[in-house]
Amino acid sequence: MSEKLGTTPRRLRTRPVHGAVLARTHAAALIGIETHPVEVQVDVGLGMPNTSVVGLPEAAVRESKDRVRAAIRNAGYDYPPGRVTVNLAPASMRKDGAAYDLAIAVAILAAAGLIDPARVEDSILAGELALDGRLAPLRGALALAVGIRNAGARALILPAANAVEAALAQGAAVFGAHTLADTVAHLAGKHALEATTADPAALLAGAQVWDVDYADVRGHEVARRAMEIAAGGGHNVLLIGPPGSGKTMLARRLPTIMPPLALAEALDTTAVHSVAGLLGASPLVAVPPFRAPHHTTSRAGLIGGGPHPRPGEAALAHNGVLFLDELPEFSRDALEALRQPLEDASVTITRARASARFPTSFMLVAAMNPCSCGHYGNPQRTCTCVLPHIVRYRARISGPLLDRIDLHVEVPAVPYERLAARAVGEPSAAIRSRVAAAREVQARRFADRTWKTNARMSAADLRRHAVLDATGQRLLGAATVRLGLSGRGYGRVLKVARTIADLAGSEAIEPAHVAEAIQYRSLDRTLG
Repeated sequence: MSEKLGTTPRRLRTRPVHGAVLARTHAAALIGIETHPVEVQVDVGLGMPNTSVVGLPEAAVRESKDRVRAAIRNAGYDYPPGRVTVNLAPASMRKDGAAYDLAIAVAILAAAGLIDPARVEDSILAGELALDGRLAPLRGALALAVGIRNAGARALILPAANAVEAALAQGAAVFGAHTLADTVAHLAGKHALEATTADPAALLAGAQVWDVDYADVRGHEVARRAMEIAAGGGHNVLLIGPPGSGKTMLARRLPTIMPPLALAEALDTTAVHSVAGLLGASPLVAVPPFRAPHHTTSRAGLIGGGPHPRPGEAALAHNGVLFLDELPEFSRDALEALRQPLEDASVTITRARASARFPTSFMLVAAMNPCSCGHYGNPQRTCTCVLPHIVRYRARISGPLLDRIDLHVEVPAVPYERLAARAVGEPSAAIRSRVAAAREVQARRFADRTWKTNARMSAADLRRHAVLDATGQRLLGAATVRLGLSGRGYGRVLKVARTIADLAGSEAIEPAHVAEAIQYRSLDRTLG
C-alpha cells in the first residue's frame, strides 16, 4: 500500500508493550471561527485489544478509532496491541468533526515508539484520515491557522489541499501532507515536508474583475446616486419599485463600486467562508462577497445556527453585501433576527453544545414592490390594490428594521425611450474612484476605531463629525417633525449627510447635503 501512496516502502513495527506508554500530540478545536487548543493524550497499555476515545467526543470523533486503525495499517505500520486509550483534553469542551484523526494517529504511533515524542511537541496536527491513509481536505483551515498563530505555535501540519489557505495567516510554518505516511516520515526525520508559503497581497492584486457594470444601467440617476452614497459610507439601502424596474440590477452591481478588500478584511471574510465550506478554486476571498438568499430562507439560514453553530448568510456577507429581494416575503421572525447583527456588526449563536460568534459587518440592500400587485405609483400600469392592502403589505416590515436602513430609494419603471437608447451610463470604475476617495477620508477620521465608515458612527462621533450650521439645523429639525423621525432615524440622516459631504470633498456638511439626505427617507414621507 505504501508504494501506491508514493511513500518509502519500509515497514516499521511497534515495540512490544510491557507496561503503559503515554504520548501526546496537539490539535485544535474550531468553534465558530475561534480556535481552542486540544491536547491529544494516548495511553497504550496491557489488556485486551481495544481502543476508546474519551474527552467529550461527538459521534464523528468517537468513530475516529476505526478510521485511524485502518489508516495506520494501510499506511504500512502495525497497530499497537493491547488497550489504547485516547483522551482529548480539556474534557469539559465538546469535540466535533473528523479533524482530530491525524493528531490521534500520530499520538498512537508516538506511543508505539515510531516517532520521538519531542519532535511533535511544537506542532499542531489537523486532518481527516481516509481508510487508506490519505488526508482529506478540512473546513476552516485559515481560521485554524490564525488561531494557532495567535497562540504562538511553531508549526501546523494539515492536508496538502488546505496548505495554501492556511499559509495565508502568515504565522506558524505550514506543512501540507498528502498521507499519514508523509506526516510520519516528516516527524520521524526521514523525509521532511516542504513548508508552504502564500502571498495574500498577490492574490488580492488584480482580483477585482467583474462581469457586470453600472454602465449597463439605463436611467435611474437618483437610484445610482443613492448606491454611490451607500458604498461611500457603508449604508444600508431599501429599493422600492414595480417589478422589472431594475432593483436587482442596481443591487448586483453594488460590489463593483465598493473599495477593494484590505488584507485583514479579506482574511476575515475567507475565514468565515472556509468554516462554511464555501471556498472555491481560490484560497482567498479577494472581492466583497455578494449574498442573495431566497425569501424562504429561515432565521437560522440568515443569522446562523445548528447544534454546532454554522455561519448564516449575514456572516457570509461580512465585508460585502447582503441582498434581500422581495423583502416583505421573508418571514417576520427571520427579518427581526437581523436587527442585532445590523446594529452590532456581529452575532453570537448560543446552543446547548456550543456558543459561537461570527462577524456580520455587511451592507444590507433590500428590494420590495410598493404594494402587493407591484404597480402602486406606476404611471404605465394601474394598481389594483386598495389603501388598506398597501398599508398591510408594507407593515410586514417592522418600524425598527426600517429605522436601521439609511436610504429608502424609489426605483420607477424606465420608459422605452431610455431603455432603447444606445448611450451607456457612467461606468463602475469612475464611481468606485469617488467612493474610494471618500472611504480614505473616513479611514483617517476613524483611524483609532475598529470600524472605518460613517454608517458605524456613534452618538459621540456625530456630535464631533456631523456638525450642522444654523440653516442645516432648521432644515433637519423641520424634517424630523414632519416625517416623525425617531432618534435613530435622525442619526441616520446625519450619517448620510456626512457621507454626501465626503463624496463632495467638503469638510463641512452643507444644507444641500442635508436636503439630499432627507430625500432618501421615502417611506417616512409616504407613510408618515
